[in-house]
Amino acid sequence: MIVHWDGHDLAQWDAVHQSAAGALQQAWDYGSSLKLLGVPVLRARVLDEGQQVAQAQFIVRKWGKLGAVALCTRGPIWSKHLRPEIESLVYKALKKTLPLKGIRFMAVTPEVAEGQAHGLHPMRRIMSGMSTVMLDISLPMSDIRSQLEGRWRTSLVGAEASEIKVHRVGTNEGQYRWLLDNEKQQRVEKQLEGLPIPFFDMYVQSRKQPAKNILTLRSDLGRDRIAAMMFLIHGEAATYQVGWTSDQGRELNAHHLILWRAIEELRERGIRVLDLGGVNTIRSAGVARFKMRTGGKILTLAGTYI
Repeated sequence: MIVHWDGHDLAQWDAVHQSAAGALQQAWDYGSSLKLLGVPVLRARVLDEGQQVAQAQFIVRKWGKLGAVALCTRGPIWSKHLRPEIESLVYKALKKTLPLKGIRFMAVTPEVAEGQAHGLHPMRRIMSGMSTVMLDISLPMSDIRSQLEGRWRTSLVGAEASEIKVHRVGTNEGQYRWLLDNEKQQRVEKQLEGLPIPFFDMYVQSRKQPAKNILTLRSDLGRDRIAAMMFLIHGEAATYQVGWTSDQGRELNAHHLILWRAIEELRERGIRVLDLGGVNTIRSAGVARFKMRTGGKILTLAGTYI
């Protein structure tokens, strides 16, 4: 196994990521946006007999001059199917060649479902896996609609029959700033965590065509904004990242209509997979139910390993 930690080609990285409908955390733009915020990022490509078998993006957290930990979230992305014992060699090669000084650790939270065979067994699990909802939007809209849980579909029908209007929000900072301001406020009120607010500006502008990086939809009732959702696009996948609703928007099920319209538009852009984001049935039970009732697949990751 040979590991290359530099000299990567953007187009090649994108091609592998796109083919796998890879997670946001493994997208080139995710790393480059964090770099602009001063977060160290490492990228690795692993070759076996001259052929790439995996690529992985790491976010680095330093402990002053003592050392650092490199975190690979929802990666590596495999270029082809490997037996668990070969996967183990990839992890070993990454850990051995990690280009950090001092005390160094490598932690990986791979895109592996709980109970699925993997090459992590020689490593030690330190955290249980998070859960998210993955929605296959490559299916015909009629099939996606038929998979909706009954109550979710009823809420959607009600929103469709209402006077709510859904609009696409532009990609200029001033056009979506109000949504991020609301996101910042609700994080404080609900004690939520998330990507740094400035990250979104960096991500939107990370490519020459910002409209290909982001989709923000807003619902209005008359002249009033009542709800909005922001989706980050990465290759042939997208991730629901920011959502806000007023009390009126909640009563009218505005998010049901916004999500449905977002699915329609993302499909038109060639997006195959929509990651609805983490589900927490304890702290955010209502949001979790909203996501799970879409008929998407609940993916619980195997955990974080060192």
